[in-house]
Amino acid sequence: MHNTDRTVPASYRERLSPSLWLLVSAAVCAPMAAVVFSPIDTTLALVIGLAVGVVLVSALILAAPVIAVRDGVLYVGRAHIAVSDLGEAEFLTGDDARTARGGGLRGDDWHVLRGGIDGVVRVPVSDDDDPAARWVFSSRTPDRVAAIITRAQRGR
Repeated sequence: MHNTDRTVPASYRERLSPSLWLLVSAAVCAPMAAVVFSPIDTTLALVIGLAVGVVLVSALILAAPVIAVRDGVLYVGRAHIAVSDLGEAEFLTGDDARTARGGGLRGDDWHVLRGGIDGVVRVPVSDDDDPAARWVFSSRTPDRVAAIITRAQRGR
């Protein structure tokens, strides 16, 4: 009989989507684009304004980095590293996360940090050939990410 831990899933995926305020700010570009083209033709201006709004909001969402842990590999944005090359993951929130994103960030840290996302995961790299000493990245659920990394390292 196998002892499986059902509290931590086998894989994880999270998109670091932009904040609602950033999406609203991008959507405000739609009426501005429409105003520019309104002297030419109002129908054309509405179509262009709508297209600008949809393209900007879609681009912001689709270009947002994804955090994933699957098949023993941690993916953050376009970068990836085997969890076997990582040390113990720690998750930070509140003032600790603010420090990790600011004064606690070292020059040899590899990082993906997003404004508006409080949580931070910090994982030391144990591979001596890797130029990065730690990976530091934002997450909305840093405790879950750290648990998934730990579980993947144990091979469950």
